[in-house]
Amino acid sequence: MSFRDDNEDGRSDLRKPFLHTGSWYRMGSRQSSMMTSSQMIRDRSVSVLACVLIVALGPIQFGFTGGYSSPTQAAIMRDLNLTVSEFSLFGSLSNVGAMVGAIASGQIAEYIGRKGSLMIAAIPNIIGWLCISFATDTSFLYMGRLLEGFGVGIISYTVPVYIAEIAPQNMRGGLGSVNQLSVTIGIMLAYLLGLFSNWRILAILGTLPCLILIPGLFFIPESPRWLAKMGMTDDFESSLQVLRGFDTDITVEVNEIKRSVASSNRRTAIRFSDLKHRRYWFPLMIGIGLLVLQQLSGINGVLFYSSNIFQSAGISSSDAATFGLGAIQVIATAVSTWLVDKTGRRILLTVSSVGMTFSLVVVAAAFFTKSFVEESSSLYAAMGIVSVIGVVGMVIAFSLGMGPIPWVIMSEILPVNIKGLAGSIATLANWFIAWLITMTAPLLLAWSGGGTFTLYMLMCAATVVFASILVPETKGKTLEEIQFSLR
Repeated sequence: MSFRDDNEDGRSDLRKPFLHTGSWYRMGSRQSSMMTSSQMIRDRSVSVLACVLIVALGPIQFGFTGGYSSPTQAAIMRDLNLTVSEFSLFGSLSNVGAMVGAIASGQIAEYIGRKGSLMIAAIPNIIGWLCISFATDTSFLYMGRLLEGFGVGIISYTVPVYIAEIAPQNMRGGLGSVNQLSVTIGIMLAYLLGLFSNWRILAILGTLPCLILIPGLFFIPESPRWLAKMGMTDDFESSLQVLRGFDTDITVEVNEIKRSVASSNRRTAIRFSDLKHRRYWFPLMIGIGLLVLQQLSGINGVLFYSSNIFQSAGISSSDAATFGLGAIQVIATAVSTWLVDKTGRRILLTVSSVGMTFSLVVVAAAFFTKSFVEESSSLYAAMGIVSVIGVVGMVIAFSLGMGPIPWVIMSEILPVNIKGLAGSIATLANWFIAWLITMTAPLLLAWSGGGTFTLYMLMCAATVVFASILVPETKGKTLEEIQFSLR
């Protein structure tokens, strides 16, 4: 039976692209010499980069949602008469919504395609921001935050998977890191605009990434690997051709993808007993482990409540300092995007987690010292500066590896036939720990600043061991080669 027959039998009628890829690139592949616009996408890097830049609007929305609570805390609490615990609940509800979105993300992306799932994610994000902007009490405020979180949960799985599936092997790490770079840009924009805009206007501005993303999705191709899995051979080859350039011979890559998809489709449904095989349990352990350790580092607690951390460290203009932190994070993540395909994933993860461990030792020591000296003393002021330096060091170290790379590796190593379910589980685990950290961070900081950062430091030390011993190197390999090496 042919490749097409294997996949279309009883399946292609059930699973169709929510947004059809369109015919513009198929026409271009036949008439490229007659269309000046096709010259813009002959170079594979230009074509793939254009697709990545469009879907990167989703992670920008992701980051804007995460950064929104920091500059708006005082104003929202004052205008809506909220207590600290009520605002903490507001800050954490995006994580609750993201957990729901994460549960659905894998199956949505499998059934209606990567583009369709991004469209579905954009709509509740827009509605959520509008609910927050017009909120007069906690009901609309909380509902808006939950809707935003739901959309972000889908985005956080779908975007790295889409990028990994369209990128050529020598660019996949760098392009995959654009996902986290966009998140940091969204956080920085929330911090920057929060300096000049009230919280209602800032919520309106939060709708812009998704309002631009929706029409942008109509101009990019669907993931060729998803199309191949669904048995849409013509669309699959046309999509891959435009991503690699109309003059590029894609025969070898097409055959590799076909063999990989045919092999996964011949297997029966995965049962729990099958998880004892290394090709399943090992990538699941790595994907879930990295995404859980990413959040156990406490980075979300630091970022969501950075203004309060700076205030407790004695910095008067805490909002401006928080924006500076966001800008540093963007620069460090951009450096990681440039390095990841040169140095490899594992070494960056190890260096990143070591840097975070040492930075948190500095912060914890500073906070412990402050608890034993008079607030009027020069040592107290000096320790405030030291703690800020440590926090900045932690954010830089996180951005160099533990920020972008867990998502890159998750999208690379999960087996094709369980990617939807396994990706949902890994993303759910990430968001659950993020929610836990967000809820507990203000309580832990009120208990003991030094104790809080010591706990985070221990988690970063565990990450050093995990990354250096267990995480496989995927630099320079095709997705199909990575799957074969894990068997």
